[in-house]
Amino acid sequence: MADWEIWVVIGVLALATAATRSSFWLIGHHITIPKRVQEMLRYAPACALAAIIAPDLVLGPDGHAVLDLSNLKLISGIVATLYYLLRRNMLETIIFGMAFFTALRLLPTLVPVF
Repeated sequence: MADWEIWVVIGVLALATAATRSSFWLIGHHITIPKRVQEMLRYAPACALAAIIAPDLVLGPDGHAVLDLSNLKLISGIVATLYYLLRRNMLETIIFGMAFFTALRLLPTLVPVF
């Protein structure tokens, strides 16, 4: 692609983003969203987060699913999920999950081999 094509794509994407985000602000009072749709939209952030995080936890560096004990991200994600189910605190879960993942990654360097 030429430089001008890249800039045109960036401009069009910026306009599309601005139009879609400002549409609710500009015409939001004139349109009512049905109650059923509002109830379904409550789950949209959780679904989007799962769609972003799940592939990172399951896929290995080569793009194939790794579902064994060598996948430290998956193990950390499972442990963090269990922690959340016990504590119900998202900030603590993030901190605990990252600390657990870091500990798993550093464990081979910290434990001396006899």
